[in-house]
This record gives sequence, structure tokens and C-alpha cells, in this order.
Amino acid sequence: MTRDDLFARYQAAAAAHRTHRATCTLCTDTSRCSTGQRLFEAFARLQDAYLNCQRQQRR
Repeated sequence: MTRDDLFARYQAAAAAHRTHRATCTLCTDTSRCSTGQRLFEAFARLQDAYLNCQRQQRR
């Protein structure tokens, strides 16, 4: 997977989480429904992977 692919997946996961959060009445800033939690975890995992890739390339 290239850095660009990883960035696109990270941005798509962020958008999916934002879209869900905008319409879900169960999700709040401090708690999430099961779908919201799954989407947030996917976003966070991809964000971490992308940032780690960025850090490695700067070395």
C-alpha cells in the first residue's frame, strides 16, 4: 500500500465517521454507539498508520 492509498483510506474513514456522527442520536463527544465506535476505531487506526508512515519518511 502506498502512502497516497493510505491517506485516501484515512480520509474516507474520517468522512464516514463524521457522516455517522452528524446523524446518530446516540453518539456524543464522550460515548459512541457500536457503529460509531467501529467507525472511530477504523479512523484512528488508519490515522496512526498514516502518521507513522509520514514520520518514517522524514528520517
